[in-house]
Amino acid sequence: MEQHIVVLTGAGVSADSGLETFRDSGGLWAQHRVEDVCTPEALMQNPALVLDFYNQRRRQLRTVEPNAGHYAVAALEATSNVDVITQNVDNLHERAGSTKVLHLHGELTKCRSMKDPSYICEVDGDVMVGDLCPKGGQLRPHIVFFGEPVPMMDKAIEIVSTATTLVVAGTSMAVYPAASLLHYAPEKCKIYVVNPAGREVDRQNVTYIRERFAAGMPPLAKLLQG
Repeated sequence: MEQHIVVLTGAGVSADSGLETFRDSGGLWAQHRVEDVCTPEALMQNPALVLDFYNQRRRQLRTVEPNAGHYAVAALEATSNVDVITQNVDNLHERAGSTKVLHLHGELTKCRSMKDPSYICEVDGDVMVGDLCPKGGQLRPHIVFFGEPVPMMDKAIEIVSTATTLVVAGTSMAVYPAASLLHYAPEKCKIYVVNPAGREVDRQNVTYIRERFAAGMPPLAKLLQG
């Protein structure tokens, strides 16, 4: 049976490339309350602020590069069937060469229409109030805000349920529903947790690698490649 490696990644993976997380004490997130920039209510009440916040994050993304961990995950595709499920909204996995990446919380490099749910488009520069879809709907970040459903969750569960190896990297597994994915891995699935301060997970057959993603993922990838 072909090895099916599923890599579940969180904010610590992007932090190793220099992208701030909303738990950081400095940077973009420290200047704003989550309620003011990452909720449906904030988008309705102050769309200019929300759009500007994500414009800044998009600009920041263009200043960073994938790290050694991203490239190690991409290299696994040479010998295995690999799916990446990420809680991150950046495109660093894709830029490193991963070809099957599912974004649970949306994508910073895309926007969608507030009027036409089917309209999603790539965006490289800034999105402003007055930028509309063909049907006249205001464009908004293609991000799953707090309080919104996670539309890719069912697909993620389907992917994890067929894993022979699950790598959990750069995430505390504290954000739901993403944290529940671990429970869908098959009983015989081998699990690796790559996190310097990762908490114990309630599963059998778990190996803990107490390293940051950029340091811990490359040797793990070599091990998995045999």
